[in-house]
Amino acid sequence: MASKWESLVSQLKAQIDAGEYRPGQKLPTVSAMVTAGEGSTTTVHRAYAELEADGYVVMRRRGGTIVRDRTMARIRLSRYSKVMEPGGSRGPWETALAEQGLDGRMAVLAPEILDAPRDVAASLELPEGSQVVRRRRHALIGDEVVQLQDAWYPLGLARQSGLDSPTKIVGGVLGAMANAGIEPTEAEERIRAWVPTPEEAVGLSIGSRVPVIAIERVTRDETGRPLELLRIVGAADRLELIYDGLPLKKRRRPARRPPAGGSNTP
Repeated sequence: MASKWESLVSQLKAQIDAGEYRPGQKLPTVSAMVTAGEGSTTTVHRAYAELEADGYVVMRRRGGTIVRDRTMARIRLSRYSKVMEPGGSRGPWETALAEQGLDGRMAVLAPEILDAPRDVAASLELPEGSQVVRRRRHALIGDEVVQLQDAWYPLGLARQSGLDSPTKIVGGVLGAMANAGIEPTEAEERIRAWVPTPEEAVGLSIGSRVPVIAIERVTRDETGRPLELLRIVGAADRLELIYDGLPLKKRRRPARRPPAGGSNTP
């Protein structure tokens, strides 16, 4: 038999899933729930803590217990090629979210020039200790952070394409490179998943049991030179990665047919 707090958790999850409590809406205060006969103070506190751990709510000091938006962001691989088109003003994240009618935005922290850590230097194929520019970004839907991003660039490349600027790059990083005559040609992504660290949970406003997806991408030019190392950590219950348009084999040109009723000899 379920305990009182477990029953309350199931009840509130069902109400949230049914839309009785909408994203951004506050749940009743603990004292109001106790008055309504939903259990003791300890019972309600435990239920709310469980809801937060499972990603249903965010508990904010002096702000109440707020229903978390769990709208899924569908991120297509083709977003990279779209931002390479001339005249674009959106980066890959904004492009992908705009297709869903969602308000995707990117908040940029001040870039830093630093000596590349060993693993970053290896990924960018630079001598250890080479200077790089690190850009930290938060990918948002509305005002909610859905991804934490760290990107590293060789210092010379960053200066050439304006990636050392503290302002948002209009059209996205790949578009800025292309505008500077640096042609991103291919990208390689590695994906893992894990339970969030306390810092990741705080940064993404998620509970301790909501898994995160970690993406590491290296972008290269046509010579194979690494241009960017990007590391992303995002809430797994809000991200669907779609790898569309993947080639299965090299295309072959169809053989030419000879004219009907005649020889193909000139």
